[in-house]
Amino acid sequence: MTETPKPPAPSPSSVSYRTQLTVGENVVDPLTWAGSVPVAHGIAPRVRIGRDRWFNLLWLLPIGFVLLLAAIAAAKGVRNTSIGQQFIIDHPGTVTSTYADRHPGLPIWVVVQHFFNLLLLVFILRSGLQILSDHPRLYWTRHSTPGRDWFRIQKPVPSDPLWTAKQDSISLPAQIGLPGIRHSIGLARWWHLGTDTLWLVNGLVFYVLLFATGQWHRVIPTSWEVFPSSLSVLVQYLSLDWPLENGWAAYNSLQLLAYFVTVFVAAPLALVTGLGMSPALSTRFKRVSRLLSIQTARSLHFLVMIWFLLFIVLHVTFVATTGLLRNLNHIYLGSNDRGWAGLVLFSISMIILTIGWVAATPFTLRHPRTVQRVGYALVGPAQRLFEHLDATPGEYSEADISPYFWHNGQYPDSAEYLALQQGGFADYRLRVNGLVSHPVELSLAELHALPGHDQITQHFCIQGWSGIAKWRGLSLQTLLDLVQPHPEAKWVVFYSLGDGPDGGVYYDAHPIEQMSHHLTMLAFDMNDQPLTFGHGAPLRLRNEGQLGFKQVKWVKGVEFVAHFSEVGGGYGGYNPDHEFFGYRQSI
Repeated sequence: MTETPKPPAPSPSSVSYRTQLTVGENVVDPLTWAGSVPVAHGIAPRVRIGRDRWFNLLWLLPIGFVLLLAAIAAAKGVRNTSIGQQFIIDHPGTVTSTYADRHPGLPIWVVVQHFFNLLLLVFILRSGLQILSDHPRLYWTRHSTPGRDWFRIQKPVPSDPLWTAKQDSISLPAQIGLPGIRHSIGLARWWHLGTDTLWLVNGLVFYVLLFATGQWHRVIPTSWEVFPSSLSVLVQYLSLDWPLENGWAAYNSLQLLAYFVTVFVAAPLALVTGLGMSPALSTRFKRVSRLLSIQTARSLHFLVMIWFLLFIVLHVTFVATTGLLRNLNHIYLGSNDRGWAGLVLFSISMIILTIGWVAATPFTLRHPRTVQRVGYALVGPAQRLFEHLDATPGEYSEADISPYFWHNGQYPDSAEYLALQQGGFADYRLRVNGLVSHPVELSLAELHALPGHDQITQHFCIQGWSGIAKWRGLSLQTLLDLVQPHPEAKWVVFYSLGDGPDGGVYYDAHPIEQMSHHLTMLAFDMNDQPLTFGHGAPLRLRNEGQLGFKQVKWVKGVEFVAHFSEVGGGYGGYNPDHEFFGYRQSI
């Protein structure tokens, strides 16, 4: 019998991996979210003391209570001395400016902006906590090595060598985080960056009106007397014999300093540290980023958040305890009486705030695409300003390589990958096709034979961790020269041998102009060793103009397309399709 001839192998140009992709849902089911990622509770906040000792911050509650009692006793003792009494007489606590005497009270624009600011802060703080929970550790070092964190709300990293950053994330209560489910950083970032944009616009208007109307006299000290007067006020508060309040005309000196720090130190620092966490700005303003690394900026940003939380708690406490009705009339009506109208308006505003607080999570789960689109509409214009990065070869040396580089992503476990792995990837082929003149399939040996490319670069994960590594492989420009993309090819899609958590092949789309960048490559070595399984063997993408979730690992195919809308769910990648990330998040 004659042997039946085998059908010819399909041409590289005729096979597409698009049929292996899945389309994400347009609603969020917490039970199936992110591949049914289980609830993982964190621990009480801890701060590292020394090399390996950790202090549970919950101990600050009893310690703080004891210290408060001691401070009250000390303040009462001071007030019973002649020196203390004379000091309070000489510095009663309030320094009133001529402007304040002539223009008491608050104008209506302060009233409106006060409420709008509070409303935005609710979403900023909740989404910020959600972002922190995705990598619940903070560092002062440039890299994110376990054991070098100074703050954590998670257990120590286990000894499992394949422990991932996603596994390290924790769950928050549904009405604390926003949207309140584990590993929902894509949606949390849209809330955070979008409301940040509105908060900054509100703040800019506030600054302009503050100086245009003369209201700056109420929140900026104009005399050194503010410091002894602040000490006097502190003693009076702690002695439980509080100073006379006259916030209608001027705040006491301690309040004045608190407002000044909040408005002119904490708020600008929130902006500066927020920008300091931007990979685009970090690589563009190198002199700044050498001192203020992304991890340092992240830590400072967290401390600014703590300041805002403390300020809000103390602010509300003093409003309630120093004459609630009169204070609410100051804030909501701009009047100095003890009527009930201010309390009524306050109650209405709290109802609105509560509705927004409660509705934010269910709205996000039911309409995540709306959150994604609105978030991009608010953030997109600023993001596009930072699209062109100035990452310079040679910026880092081998001495800068991080001692630990987090694993991430869902590891491939298909029969296809396991067979390739067991064979030492001898049968591996990289398929490059689509809108190109010369589609190819390249073995690992053929990839190694192409002109090599080395780089030492910093990796920025959307979850917040970072690390520096040395990569070796081939420049994407070499691949472009080999396959000759057609003029209509505007995007390049990378397909993985691994699936995403919701099933279907993991993929991501990149603008073709970034493929010619000097730091865009396909790597097969990491730190002078072949890529390990956990870091993407046999081949992974490195596009230093993008965040880590776009650095596709275990690459099996590259396709040149006219637009990413024709691929998968049409949003530009697996995470944008399934977890509502942005298709390009260079900031």
